[in-house]
Amino acid sequence: MADRDYYEVLGVGRNATDDEIKKAYRKKANKYHPDRNQEKDAEAKFKEVNEANKILSDKEKRAAYDQYGHAAFQAGGMGRPSSAAGFGGDFGEDLGDIFQSFFGGGRSQSSSQRRRGSDLRYDLKLTLEEAVRGVTKEISFSTLKTCDGCHGSGARPGSSQPACPTCKGNGEVCIKQGFFTVQQTCPHCAGSGKITKDKCSKCGGKGQREKSKTLSVQVPAGVDTGDRIRLSGEGAGDGDLYVQVEVKSHPIFKRDGNDLYCDVPINFAAAALGGEIEVPTLEGRIKLKISAETQTNKSFRLRGKGVKSVRGSDKGDLFCRVVVETPVNLNEEQKQLLRSFSGTADEKNSPRSKSFLDGVKKFFDDLTR
Repeated sequence: MADRDYYEVLGVGRNATDDEIKKAYRKKANKYHPDRNQEKDAEAKFKEVNEANKILSDKEKRAAYDQYGHAAFQAGGMGRPSSAAGFGGDFGEDLGDIFQSFFGGGRSQSSSQRRRGSDLRYDLKLTLEEAVRGVTKEISFSTLKTCDGCHGSGARPGSSQPACPTCKGNGEVCIKQGFFTVQQTCPHCAGSGKITKDKCSKCGGKGQREKSKTLSVQVPAGVDTGDRIRLSGEGAGDGDLYVQVEVKSHPIFKRDGNDLYCDVPINFAAAALGGEIEVPTLEGRIKLKISAETQTNKSFRLRGKGVKSVRGSDKGDLFCRVVVETPVNLNEEQKQLLRSFSGTADEKNSPRSKSFLDGVKKFFDDLTR
C-alpha cells in the first residue's frame, strides 16, 4: 500500500508552522491512541500519525521529505526504516514510539521490499480556464531512482556483501524495554541486512541516485482543487507520482462543484425598467434578459453554462447574481433628474423601505409601552 502524504495524515498544509504541526500531532495521537480508541483501524492510524510527526517535526527530515517525499527515508536513502520496524529515530523518544513498535513489530522484510519505490506528490496550480477545458502541462521535479551501476545494492559490481553481524541479515534488531520487546531497524546496516564494504562509485553506496525529470501531464477537462492525477512508475524507485491539482481563484467566477457563480452589476434604471444586459461565460458573452423591478441580489440561472464533470457528461450551471449599483460622479443635470424622481416617488415605489420603516416604528412603540 502506498505511503500517505505526511501533511495529509496530520491534517495540516505544507506551509504549516512547527507549532501547528505539534498541535495537530497531539490532537491526532490522542484521538487514535490504542488505549483510548478501540476501533479496528485506530492502531494503524496511531502509527501513521507518529511517523508523520517524526519527519515533519524535524527540520532536516522535513526539508528532505518536501524535496523527495517518502523516498528520502527508505533504506539506502536517508535511513527510513521499514514499516514493520516502526517509523525511525532513536528508541524512547516519546511514548508513541513504544506503542508503535510494540503493535507494529514482528515480521522482517526482504531487502527488495525495504527498497521498494515510494510515491511522490507534485502540486500543480491551474487557472480556472485550464481546469475547465483541460490542458497539457510540463512539470519538472527531482526524484531518486535506483542506481544503474549497482542496481540498488549500493555495492561495487562484482564485490561481495556479507550479512550484517548485528541483525544476522534480517535488517531488524530486538530491544528490551521493560516488559516490551521492540523491533527496530538495524542501526548497523540501515535495514538492508548486508554490509557494504566496497561501495558503488556512482551512488556512494546509497543504492539510489538523484535524477531530474520533466514530464508532460495531460490534465482532463473538469478537474477541481483536490483532484489527483496518478502517473504510474514516475515516482521514486518504482513508485508513482501523484499530481495534486489546485485551481487558482478567478477574478470573475467562483466555482462550487460543477456550478459557476458571478456578480453582475447593473444600473438602477435597468433594474427598474428591465431590458437586456451582457454577462460573461467561459464560452464568451451572452445576452441576459432582466425583468422590470429586479431587486439587487436576484439570481439568474443559465443552464449548461457551468463546468463539465470530469467523471461524466453532466454539465453544471452558471448563476448570475444581479447587484444594483448606485451611480457616482453625477453632473448637475443628472442630479436634478434624480431629485425630480425622488419628489414624485411614494411608498408604492419602495415596498421594502415601507416594510422596514413599519417594522422600526413597531419596535420603538413596543419599547415605550
